[in-house]
Amino acid sequence: MSRYGRTSSRIPARSLRLACALALAGLAAGLAPAAAAPSPQTPPTAAGLREVLFVGNNWEGTADVLASTGDLARVGRIDVIPDKEERLREIYLDPVKLGFFLGIRATAGEGHDQFVDDMYTTPDGTAVVVSRPSFADVVSVDLRSGRINWRFPVAGYRSDHMAVSPDGTRVAVSASTANTVHVLDIATGRQVGSFATGDKPHENTFTQGGRLLWNSSIGDVTSSLDAPWLDWTKGDRRLTVVDAQTFRPVRTVDMRERLDAFGRKDLSDAVRPMAFTPDGSTLYFQVSFFNGLVEYDVAADRITRVKTLPANPATSTDRTTWVNDSRHHGLSVSPDGTRLCVAGTMDDYATVVDRATLAEGPLVPADKPYWATVDGDGKGCVISESGADRVTAIDFATGAKRVSVPVGDHPQRVRLGRVPADWSGPGARQAPGAARE
Repeated sequence: MSRYGRTSSRIPARSLRLACALALAGLAAGLAPAAAAPSPQTPPTAAGLREVLFVGNNWEGTADVLASTGDLARVGRIDVIPDKEERLREIYLDPVKLGFFLGIRATAGEGHDQFVDDMYTTPDGTAVVVSRPSFADVVSVDLRSGRINWRFPVAGYRSDHMAVSPDGTRVAVSASTANTVHVLDIATGRQVGSFATGDKPHENTFTQGGRLLWNSSIGDVTSSLDAPWLDWTKGDRRLTVVDAQTFRPVRTVDMRERLDAFGRKDLSDAVRPMAFTPDGSTLYFQVSFFNGLVEYDVAADRITRVKTLPANPATSTDRTTWVNDSRHHGLSVSPDGTRLCVAGTMDDYATVVDRATLAEGPLVPADKPYWATVDGDGKGCVISESGADRVTAIDFATGAKRVSVPVGDHPQRVRLGRVPADWSGPGARQAPGAARE
């Protein structure tokens, strides 16, 4: 059993190679101007719609919908795998798909299937678009009926983090094992473009009002080669920045070079969660195995500060026990740009960091916090406590915990979205086989 009371295992080397094989892709690019301010997660709420928080319960295949401010009261819940039986039937009839499916369960899933990674609602609030890692796809689920509107199978065998364009019309999704990012029309699921990345694309972020799209590749985080001197075995890790209309690269950033120049050759260059300041001038990010964060000047193309946050004395020093090479995983910036909210995943706390001094506030105890999102009114951040099946709101001004509410099994991504003002959950379930592809 893992330290969180759930089964965690590693598969044999040959199965791991099958489950996590990554197709190498390289992409040369020049430098582009500094990024402008990234857009909010959701455009202004339209009439007749309500802003909410979607919480993806990864191991359960549901999304809890909560009030975006205040007490985070539950609004409703939606099943994001209504086609589960059909998808499993396809997987079990294909030996290669089955190998990857079981590999995801044994490695990234810590012994569980990964049914929901990321999610965003459509601009009209009628559907939620969800990436489903174990099913290697993206689906649009109708919020009224619970039926699947469209399904897009990604290249390769696993889907991961997504990002929505500032106008809400496009969604970008990482195809982990294909070293590819797909960009889809959020209403139809039609691919409008794609681009190559480094090994295992992860986080996606739109900047400059949607003109640029940033992707970070994190390399192989499922192998046991976790000693610092073996970091080179993790693969090609880099930031790939493309023009969001043409999908041609405008910039690539190898953080290995920047970290070395800053004197931190000891740190991994696998960029995990990342967040831009409101003016887009500064990027903050977390890296594998590190209890802290890195500050990067976008225009100067250099690392300016590194902050080490407190280590929990109870945290194992055996890096192979840290989930998917994470130490801290979850980062957001307050709307006024003065505070950072950090999820200390393996150290079981969250904290608010002052941007000017990088001094941390109170350490708020949390059980394997996995993500950090700014709440609806911008006064606090919401972290997902994946080890306790709850989400917790923390006040940006005081750094104190405000409220915790229960959700489903293993919450990970938390995103702002919108639903019809009178919505409280779907009124029907989909019959198998009803999805459009």
